[in-house]
Amino acid sequence: MVSPSALLAPVAPEFLARQLQRPSAEQIELRDGLMDQPAHIDPKFLYDALGSSLFTAITQLPEYYPTRCEAEIFQRHGGDIARHIGPVQALIDLGAGDCVKAERLFPSLRPSHYVPVDISADYLQAAVRRLKLSYPDLSITAVGQDFSHTLALPDGIPHEQRLFFYPGSSIGNLGPDDAYEMLRRIREACPGGGLLVGVDRVKSRQVLEPAYDDALHLTAAFNLNLLRHVNSVLAADFDVDDWRHVAIFNSARSRIEMHLEARRALRVAWPGGEREFSAGERIHTENSYKFTPLAFSDLLQSAGYRDVAHWSDTRGWFSVFSARA
Repeated sequence: MVSPSALLAPVAPEFLARQLQRPSAEQIELRDGLMDQPAHIDPKFLYDALGSSLFTAITQLPEYYPTRCEAEIFQRHGGDIARHIGPVQALIDLGAGDCVKAERLFPSLRPSHYVPVDISADYLQAAVRRLKLSYPDLSITAVGQDFSHTLALPDGIPHEQRLFFYPGSSIGNLGPDDAYEMLRRIREACPGGGLLVGVDRVKSRQVLEPAYDDALHLTAAFNLNLLRHVNSVLAADFDVDDWRHVAIFNSARSRIEMHLEARRALRVAWPGGEREFSAGERIHTENSYKFTPLAFSDLLQSAGYRDVAHWSDTRGWFSVFSARA
């Protein structure tokens, strides 16, 4: 038992200083990624408030087909999808952003509880305020969370008839092993429920690369804004003008890769560390894996799902999968 006198003992100033200087988990993750060979930054750091707004703008670009293809699928096949899903009590929207995609499903799925989850909590709260005005009878629980490694939902969300909604091909940002683990975590969080997930499909380089390197350079701004976010979190001194956006299709790995490439030899510093980059050296910032329907169906089944069904747009560029947990 700790004595009362010990509880009242003064705390050494040097101990307080060490506590204040202790890096956060985000800072450690960023620092380790920047020091790795090659350097990389997790794509979740793309989505601060400005990054989330830029991505919403990207979805309106003519080159960025996934949003339109997914919307076409729900418009053409919404009734069949809702019948396959069955009753929904809680609609849990992973990477909800502005919540517009999930909102379009409210009439067909009729959830009693909506749970938008997003790493950008401030951006999410603005969307939730709008929804609460439009749907006063719908219970809404917003969750600001990085769900890339853990999936922890607050109490009060119905356990029965949960549907996890993971739209927009975001599952493709994860490598094969991480995608498998994510699908397993979702399945464990909705026993007897289901998953509705958007999946981008393999297609020609001529279609894929412009979707990630558009003529207006919005995707470039989205990628470069990552450096501003890193400066804020890590207290680094990246100069955005020193870097350029690169997007390429790696056909061997069936994925789009986004990078930031140094325009000149330079040094980047942050408290307790620094790194030199040569001209042309890259920081890997995002992958977007592309699937065949068979490959993704196999992935779902290997992660323990059953009753797998999928629907596609008329060009076969995108698929929406529904599966039971």
